[in-house]
Amino acid sequence: MITGNVPGHLIAGAKAGFLQAVRSVTPLWQQIASTMNLDGKTTELVDLGSAPMPTNSKTGVTIQDFIEKRLTVTPLDWDITVWISHNAMQDDRIGDLDRRVRSAGENFNLHMNSLVFKVLNAGDTTTYGYCYDGTTFFSNSHADSGAKYATGQDNLNGLALSLDNFETVYVAQSTRLDDQGEYMGIVPNVLVVPPALERLAAQIALNREAYDTANRETNPYAGRMTYVVAPWLDSTAWMLLSTTENVKPLTLVMREQPNLQHTWFDATAPDGGRYYFKFYARYNAAYGDWRLGTMGNT
Repeated sequence: MITGNVPGHLIAGAKAGFLQAVRSVTPLWQQIASTMNLDGKTTELVDLGSAPMPTNSKTGVTIQDFIEKRLTVTPLDWDITVWISHNAMQDDRIGDLDRRVRSAGENFNLHMNSLVFKVLNAGDTTTYGYCYDGTTFFSNSHADSGAKYATGQDNLNGLALSLDNFETVYVAQSTRLDDQGEYMGIVPNVLVVPPALERLAAQIALNREAYDTANRETNPYAGRMTYVVAPWLDSTAWMLLSTTENVKPLTLVMREQPNLQHTWFDATAPDGGRYYFKFYARYNAAYGDWRLGTMGNT
């Protein structure tokens, strides 16, 4: 809310916009989440699992089936509603107040970052819902109904980030089985960490030598990994993701892009009246294929 009682902006010659940094909005979420446009209030995402593998037909044809997956997603309503008084707008000598109010809509991009990474961070809980198989996204007992693999698969660990523990998680994710019981050949390529773990992430992703020994042994992961630093994660959280597949680990479902939905003027308000600006959008984040992500630690 901005009224006429903003002295610094009402003084001729005052230099505005040099004391407060504007939020940096880098769309980090696009590296780990696919985007899907919705055409209804709710949408049921449906997918067929992996195609069956060849069978020896010497003794006759074997009829094989696909395994269907389903997940219902619902976009949420988000808005930013702000106002600026008529007097403040009229007295603002350089137009900074009006620009600042109208720029509020840009915070939707920051919010999408926040939402996607908070959903990822809480993937071992039901805070933001379930994965398609009815378990949390990060779980010790993933099981596709009717799958050919014998036991549940695990993508949840309690390991502090180190090169050795990273290797444990990397190997586990690289040997995921599809619902036909076959290796998928997943290649993990993105390490997601909070700022507190950036130094370790850089050593794992960039240092050609193992940083934790004096043997100068080769670090086979250097140059094959990128890392993303996300301040929305818990201080010890880290996840290994595979983002080069046709889908990504998470999905941002979009029903209505952020837009300036409505403006109006209330002439009865004090300070000469108020101009209102309502920015609005409908979107949500949902979990995708759990095989594409492994949590190292929470």
